[in-house]
Amino acid sequence: MRETAGTWRVGILFSRSGITSVTESEHFYGTALAIEEINASGGVLGRQIEPIAYDPGSDPEAFRSLARKLLTEDDVNVIFGCSMSGSRKAVLPIVERYNGLLWYPSIYEGFEYSENVLYTGATLNQNTFALADFILQRYGPRVFMAGSDYIYPHESNRVMRDLLECKGGIIVEEQYVPLDADERRMRRLMADIEKAAPNAVFSTVIGRSAQILYRLYAEAGIDRTRRPIASLTLAEGEIRVIGAEHCTGHVLAAPYLASVDSGENQRFVGELARRFGDRTTATMWSQTAYTQVHLFARALEKAGTLDTFRLGQAALAVDYASPEGRMMFDQENRHVWSTPRIGIANATGQFDIAWQSQVAIRPDPYLAATHFEEPWL
Repeated sequence: MRETAGTWRVGILFSRSGITSVTESEHFYGTALAIEEINASGGVLGRQIEPIAYDPGSDPEAFRSLARKLLTEDDVNVIFGCSMSGSRKAVLPIVERYNGLLWYPSIYEGFEYSENVLYTGATLNQNTFALADFILQRYGPRVFMAGSDYIYPHESNRVMRDLLECKGGIIVEEQYVPLDADERRMRRLMADIEKAAPNAVFSTVIGRSAQILYRLYAEAGIDRTRRPIASLTLAEGEIRVIGAEHCTGHVLAAPYLASVDSGENQRFVGELARRFGDRTTATMWSQTAYTQVHLFARALEKAGTLDTFRLGQAALAVDYASPEGRMMFDQENRHVWSTPRIGIANATGQFDIAWQSQVAIRPDPYLAATHFEEPWL
């Protein structure tokens, strides 16, 4: 790793192309903005952060090979990257083999721990628990579960099913589509949703297939104020791609919404638009990626080295007043404390905050301490 050339060299692995390009481009924008801010203020300990960025094109095998390249050829020890669980799982053995440190900014299914990873996205107890109660109390017990066919949807749907059924909910159907599902396949899914007539759809469909689903849902004329799609992933940037008129009434559970009312968030939203253009929307993807770089900078200042163990230990002792709120790592499981929120999409392409926790929630990636019967709303 390079510590003697006058810069702190880091790797960036986010897809600017492929099926998850919208989400991962937002990760990239947040990461780039934070690095530029830190460098503009003098860097860390007087040295600039030097990013080495690659586009894996939403391909897990490309993530794996590029992570190896960063760690073995590019003189990098720290990587900011990955969004889907498939890409994280592909990179994890490489990072562990070469003793790198991956900063992972995406929500995910939990049930993982590595000394070579710092997890800055929400775990299921920080978004799914509150959403389950919100669906049952606001819309009703009959839920259709739809997901893309990979790790995260299967695991999050398993937990959501348990949460709903233990509180009287009924899963009317559970269905998965390929990651690259086309419009014909999504029309079959939409027909099954219409036939089942659920009170809500819990969707973990992602990427371009999700964009098709939301358009088809609007085309079907379903009253979204009474029977919405509820999601953990539909963010403001994807609404812009789909069209705000197709998304009003739909529900998102996430720690960050661009409508969070705080001075730090207003500054972040403005700086992101100034740097990348007015069409760049602040989302949970860009905000988490942005925040983890600032956490990294504070940890690096404390550790004075990119050594994996010393930097990782330092990260567990710092915090940051992020656009979401104050964030810090849990020292036992290397995930962040975060503040659950639920938003309902409005006609401007933003979310009206329908509920938010009054306190940050401790991450519980193994769902070992959180009881399903705990009241959330």
